[in-house]
Amino acid sequence: MRINLLGAPVDALDLEAAVERVAAFVTAAGPPRQVITLNPEILFRARQEPALLTLINSADLVTADGVGIVWAARMAGTPVPERVTGIDLMLRLMPLAAREGWRVFLLGAAPGVAAEAARRLQAQHPGLVIAGTHHGYFQPGASSPGAAAEPGQLTEDEVAALVRRARPHLLFAGLGAPKQERFIARHKEAMGVPVSMGVGGSFDVLAGRVRRAPRWLQRMHLEWLGRLFMEPARWRRTLVLPRFAWLVLSHVRAKN
Repeated sequence: MRINLLGAPVDALDLEAAVERVAAFVTAAGPPRQVITLNPEILFRARQEPALLTLINSADLVTADGVGIVWAARMAGTPVPERVTGIDLMLRLMPLAAREGWRVFLLGAAPGVAAEAARRLQAQHPGLVIAGTHHGYFQPGASSPGAAAEPGQLTEDEVAALVRRARPHLLFAGLGAPKQERFIARHKEAMGVPVSMGVGGSFDVLAGRVRRAPRWLQRMHLEWLGRLFMEPARWRRTLVLPRFAWLVLSHVRAKN
């Protein structure tokens, strides 16, 4: 079931159901699909940017990435089963990709990070095929005649062409939101990847550059607090949370 939360869609699925949905996308002979893992920060921003809200509404699967979205859905009277984060969905798809022979492309993060994340994933999942990796530092805009082809000098269109040549079944873009969602939306048809999904800073975690919050904090729905403790520079991003909560409560009061 798909609910509407502040004008954005959220699919009321748990992690296993989300995995099944993505698997169906990969095996179906349909158009390229986009998965968005929606958090309060992006939804709050989308309320102020109609183009971003339209993009979210065009996605084929939208999961509740974060306890804030789960809470907001419950307050709105349309609860979802649980949060389904980008990193959890990606990790749950890896053994399936290894078993089924799905090719995986990792795009994003600093130079070397995606490659290290890919190496560790292959060590954990024998048989996993990494179709390619590329860092997230490339020039916006289209290719130009005579443009340099060195890593780090590719244009956005050239990166999309690189992904297409790799022929992955799954593209995970760690470019930060909403840059990664916009990149996928602009190029998904040209890339021809069955399923593309933004995963934020997940590659840094997988490569061992950043630690994820402990399991007990995750179980208490306080992973955001753990990330803030480990990455104090994120404090400005957390300022949106009370504003998002106020928006949700105001919306609920208006409906009642």
